[in-house]
Amino acid sequence: MIHFRKLRLLAPLGATICNLLMVYVVYFLARLVYLFVNYSYFEQGLTFAHFMEMLGGGLVFDTSAILVTNIPYIVLMLLPWHGKENNLYQQICRWVFVIINALALFVNLCDTVYFQYTMRRTTTTVFNEFSNEGNLGSIFLKETLSHFYLVLIFAILVWALYRCYRKSGLLPDHFRWWHYDLSMVLSLCGIAPFVVAGIRGGFTTAVRPITISNANQYVNRPIEAALVLNTPFSLYRTIGKDVFVVPDYYSDNQELERIYSPVHYPSLTSDTSFTKKNVVVLIVESFGREYIGALNKTLENGKYKGYTPCVDSLISKSITFTHSYCNGRKSIDGMPSILSSIPMFVEPFFLTPASMNHVSGIASLLSEEGYKTAFFHGAQRGSMGFQAFSRATGFQEYYGREDYEGDSRFGGNKDFDGTWAIWDEPFLQYYATKMSEMKEPFMTAVFTASSHHPYVVPEEYKDIYPEEGLEIHNCIRYTDMAIGKFFEKASKQPWFKNTIFVLTSDHTNLSDHAYYQTDLGGFCSPIIIYEPDGGRQPEMIDKIAQQIDILPTIMGMLHYPKPYFGFGIDVLNTPSEDTWAVNYLNGIYQYVKQGYVLQFDGEKSTGLYTLSDSLMQRNLVGKVSQQPSMERELKAIIQQYMERMTQDRLIVKSENEK
Repeated sequence: MIHFRKLRLLAPLGATICNLLMVYVVYFLARLVYLFVNYSYFEQGLTFAHFMEMLGGGLVFDTSAILVTNIPYIVLMLLPWHGKENNLYQQICRWVFVIINALALFVNLCDTVYFQYTMRRTTTTVFNEFSNEGNLGSIFLKETLSHFYLVLIFAILVWALYRCYRKSGLLPDHFRWWHYDLSMVLSLCGIAPFVVAGIRGGFTTAVRPITISNANQYVNRPIEAALVLNTPFSLYRTIGKDVFVVPDYYSDNQELERIYSPVHYPSLTSDTSFTKKNVVVLIVESFGREYIGALNKTLENGKYKGYTPCVDSLISKSITFTHSYCNGRKSIDGMPSILSSIPMFVEPFFLTPASMNHVSGIASLLSEEGYKTAFFHGAQRGSMGFQAFSRATGFQEYYGREDYEGDSRFGGNKDFDGTWAIWDEPFLQYYATKMSEMKEPFMTAVFTASSHHPYVVPEEYKDIYPEEGLEIHNCIRYTDMAIGKFFEKASKQPWFKNTIFVLTSDHTNLSDHAYYQTDLGGFCSPIIIYEPDGGRQPEMIDKIAQQIDILPTIMGMLHYPKPYFGFGIDVLNTPSEDTWAVNYLNGIYQYVKQGYVLQFDGEKSTGLYTLSDSLMQRNLVGKVSQQPSMERELKAIIQQYMERMTQDRLIVKSENEK
C-alpha cells in the first residue's frame, strides 16, 4: 500500500487540475454574461434543452482554449525540477495563472459588447481592422463607463481566481529529489495526451482539430455559434490560418462557368451607346434598413415612422427593392462589396493576403472611360484602411479629415467629432462643394461617420435630436438631416441632373425589432437608386438586391461597353426570379432566392426558410423542391470566389494582357 505521505508527490498535478477546473467555471460565467447582455439576439427558440446542448458544445471549445492558453502554467507546475518547490516559485506560478486567465476573461467580456455590431466572435483580423486608429483609447474608456457592471464582474472573477488558487504545497525535506522529479515526468506524460486531445477536440484520429465552424453542430441558427464559441479560441484558432480554401464541388470548369460566372459581358443586342452620367455613391455608416420608415410600412401595424424623414422623401423619388441586403457586418466589408462587388466570405477581404490581388471597381472601370474619380471619408488618412483600398480600386483622389481642415471655406478642426471624423453635416457639404469643382463626368463615393459608435451628435443638436429608443437613433436622425441638406445643396449644382445617386449602408447596427435580429435580418440594408432626370419611374421593385449588385447595376445603367468583373448582378436588368443575395455568418453561407433563404455550412444545408417566415422559425430543409438548385448555385458561387481569391483572378484582363 502506498504511504499516504508519498501521494504528496502528486500534489502539483492535483493543484494544477483543481485550478484549471476553476477556469472552467469562469468561462461558464462569462458565457452566461454573454447571453444575458445579448439576450434579444438569442431568445428565439432558446429552450432549456437547447441551452444545455449549446453549453455541452461550449465545453468542447472552452477545453481547447483553456488548455492552449494555460500551457505555460501547466509546464511551470509540472516541471520535473525539485528546486521549484519554494514560496517564490509558487507565487510566480500563481501570478502566471491569474494573468493568463484574466486576459482570457477580459477578451470574452469585451466581445460581449462587440457582438451586437458583428453578430460573431472576434477573430485576429480585428487587429488589422483597427491598426490605424488613434482614437481607441477614448472609445474604450466610454465603453468601460457605460458597461461598468462588466468591469465589476471582471474584478470579482479575477479576485476569485487569485483567492481560490490552490498551491501545490511544499514537500518535506526527507523526500528524495529523484522521487519528486520522476513523479513530475510521469505527471507530464500522463496529462499530455489529455491536453492534446482537449486542444484538438477529441481523442480519435478521425477528429481533426476543431475550428470555428465546428460550433454549428450544436446550434439551430448560425447566430448561436457565437454563444457556443469563446473569444480566446476564436483568436488563437485564426492566427496565421489560410482564410480561403478552395472546395471541389465542381471538377469541370466549364460546368462551373455555366452555373455561375462573375464575369459580365455587355449585351450583344444592345445598340445603346455608353452614357457618361456622373455616379455618386453614399455609403452611410450603420444606416440599416430597420431605421427607415419608408421601407418598414408593415412594422408596428403600420404605425412605424422610423427616424429618417429626409431619406423617406428621397425614396419617394427613387428605385428601391422589397428585399435588400448588405454582404457583411463591418465597415471593412462594405467598401469591397459596394465599390468592387466583392462580398465578405469567412473574413473581411482586404484584411487577408488576397487584398494584394489585382482588383477592379466602379472607379477603375470608369477611370478608363475618362471619368474623374474621388473617395471621401471624414476620418484621418489611413483610418480603417479605406485610403489604401480606394487607391487599389482606381480612385484618383482621396479626401479625408486633413483635407477638410485645410479648406478655409469650412469649419476646420472644430467640426471634428472628437472620436472618429468630421461631423456628417459639414462634411457632406464639403463633399458637394468638391464635386462641383470636378470635371464631368465624375465618379465619387463618400463614407459617412457620425452614426458610428459612440453615438453622439453635435452639441447644438442634442436638444433637437435627444436620445430615444436605442442609443443610435438620435445619430440616425442627425445623419438623415445631413443627407437631406446634402441633396438640397447638390440639387442646385449644374451636374445634379446628369447624375446617378446610390445610397446604401456599410452594414446594419443596433436593433430593437425581432425581425432584424435574425440570421438574415441582421443583413438588411437599404439600396436606393436616384436619378434626378426622371429617367426611371420611382418604385419599390419586387426583387432581391444586395451590395455587390451596385457595381453591375451602375454599369448596366451606363451601358458600359466592356467586359468587367463583379460577383453581383445587374439587378435592374435581371428578372425577379433570378435575383439573389448571399452572405456569411459564423461558418454558414446564406443564399436568398425565389422567396427562400438557404443556410449551408460548406458541406450540407442546415436551414431553409421562406422569406415570409420573418422570424425564421420553420426549418424546411429537405421539404422544398427549390433546395437542390439553390445548393447547386451557391456551391458554384463559393467555388468561384475561393478559386479567384487564391489565384488572383479578380479582374477581366484585356486581350493584350492575356
